[in-house]
Amino acid sequence: MKDIIFVTHNKGKIASAQKRLEGVSVKIFDYELEEPRSDDIKYISKYKVMEAYKLVNKPCISLDCGFWIDELEGFPKAFVNFALDTIGINGLLKLMEGKENRSCRFTECLSYYDGKELKQFMGNHEGSLTNQILGNDTDKKWSDLWYIFKPYGYDKTLAQMTEEERENRKRYKSVESFQEFAKWYKQQK
Repeated sequence: MKDIIFVTHNKGKIASAQKRLEGVSVKIFDYELEEPRSDDIKYISKYKVMEAYKLVNKPCISLDCGFWIDELEGFPKAFVNFALDTIGINGLLKLMEGKENRSCRFTECLSYYDGKELKQFMGNHEGSLTNQILGNDTDKKWSDLWYIFKPYGYDKTLAQMTEEERENRKRYKSVESFQEFAKWYKQQK
């Protein structure tokens, strides 16, 4: 089994990596990487994996995610943590009051760097926003957005779903960066 170092402090991302990177042993380096100010998740992910490599001096991965709300011209984009720390979920819902178009998506970029080669793998998860906070807390969540995000094809938020339902949702307009990376990584020497 191949192994890879994942530099993150996000427990939800760690749980997802350990579950989704089949055939890859995930070694965790618990560290909060600096995040540059940008609305480009590919740039942020690249920056973070380069910083991670300097820490561990071995091939490693980093993951960055953004959240796009169509009606708000993409806001909060890659500024999810800033938006949640300032206006919070209730503030996002307030911005969406009376709006019919509730389409949104999580977009993710997993970056791999081995000191020479940088590879990036994109993921996309389509859905819609609820009108209120719904669901239960779980150590699997990456973000509080789980309480207001309903994946495409479901009438439940991620926070309302069972673990099995969250796993099966991939068949609906969803691409996983972890799975794309795992396919590629297992083929490397």
